[in-house]
Amino acid sequence: MSFLEDETSDSGVDSRSRLESYVFSCELSSEVPFYTFQADEDEGVEHFLELRTICLGDGAKEENNVVEVTAMNHQGKKISVPVANLNISCLPMVSLGEFELMAPVTLRLKSGSGPVTVSGLHLVATENEDSEISDEDDEDQDVSEEEMPSVKPAKKKQKV
Repeated sequence: MSFLEDETSDSGVDSRSRLESYVFSCELSSEVPFYTFQADEDEGVEHFLELRTICLGDGAKEENNVVEVTAMNHQGKKISVPVANLNISCLPMVSLGEFELMAPVTLRLKSGSGPVTVSGLHLVATENEDSEISDEDDEDQDVSEEEMPSVKPAKKKQKV
């Protein structure tokens, strides 16, 4: 699935970007307790991991399974946050909505033996060629400026 973004999204992808999405999944267990989502460092390309669900797999024991995410915060520092505490008898699955993180991201089974499946989307934002889009935008902007009447601010009523 790929499409052109019209507006800025929560991920900071601007209107001149192409966004492609791919299915993502990994399984965490006592044998493989962590997974690191990394991306190639290409210029003009950003990679995001959008987590959707975390669920216990077949063979999960009656124990708490805590899944922790480690990623960069807004200050560029690594931060670790527990995002799910699953138990087979009361909470075998959690939906995270569209929990979006910029690569690199490490998923870790902090406690429990799993298996725990983490799924979501791998989003790839690439910059489009500016020349093609900017020419179209300039033409659209010229037309829209001519058609738009000038707007004057409304007069405020004074309370008596």
